[in-house]
This record gives sequence, C-alpha cells and structure tokens, in this order.
Amino acid sequence: MTVVPAERRVFIDKQSPKAYKALLAAAEAAKEVAAEAGLDRRLVELVNLRVSQINGCAYCLHVHTRAALREGETAQRLGVLPAWRDTELFTARERAALALAEATTNPADAALQAAAYGLAREVFTEEELSAAIWVAITINSFNRVSIMSKHPVRPMPGL
Repeated sequence: MTVVPAERRVFIDKQSPKAYKALLAAAEAAKEVAAEAGLDRRLVELVNLRVSQINGCAYCLHVHTRAALREGETAQRLGVLPAWRDTELFTARERAALALAEATTNPADAALQAAAYGLAREVFTEEELSAAIWVAITINSFNRVSIMSKHPVRPMPGL
C-alpha cells in the first residue's frame, strides 16, 4: 500500500469549494438550531471535541479546544473528556450530549444508540435532542474533511 505524504494531499475544502460551502452552510444551520434550542456553547464544544477525539482529527481538536477554552471550559474537564463516564465533572445534560455524540459517531452500534437516546430523552426536549445530533453530524463531516486533507496543526504561542 502506498502512503501519500501529507504535503501531497489535496485539501478537498479548497479543491471543491462548492461542496465545502454547502458543508459550512449546514454547520451554520446546526449552530443556529443549537442556539435556538438553548444548548449552551460549552456543551456544543464538548460534543465537537468528543467526536473529534473518537475520529482522531488533530485539526478539529486544535480548533475546538481553543473554542471551548474561549467559552470558559476548564483544562481539567478537557483533560478528562475521553473518560467522561468515569468522572462526576459533567452534568446530566452534558453526559447525555456526549453519549449522543458517541452514538452518532458510531452509528452501527445499536445498543450504544439506544442507551444514548434513552439518556437524552430524560434530560432534553425534542428540539435540544435534535440539535445535539446535528452538531455531532456536522463535526463528524468536518473531521472527515480535515483527516482526508491532512490539515496541519501548527504550534501556537501561548496555548
């Protein structure tokens, strides 16, 4: 199998701007739906980060860690996010959103989906539940764009 070096990857967002603009529009709509449903921006960033962790998207982890910190998220919670089930640091709503994020990212796991949906039904309205899923769907899409393009993460002073 031939491995293409990162410097030779096509940045598909730049190569196909029409498709990327459509993805940006979908993400903006999901962001608006989340705001209209009353989902806290920190919760949204936790979903973005958890999905990006599962998918292994370095670029999206970089972007959304910065966004979460700007929204007031703590380094402690970000550090334990991969093990959120094993801590008491996350609220019931955050736990439900994280479970939905994982179920959306791993759609073939029917048991995971059923458990996540049940948990979400206990704490979210239908509007909130739908918005949380849309956030997870859009970040999954951006993860794939960045992973396949090998978008670079460069060191930043002060971070």
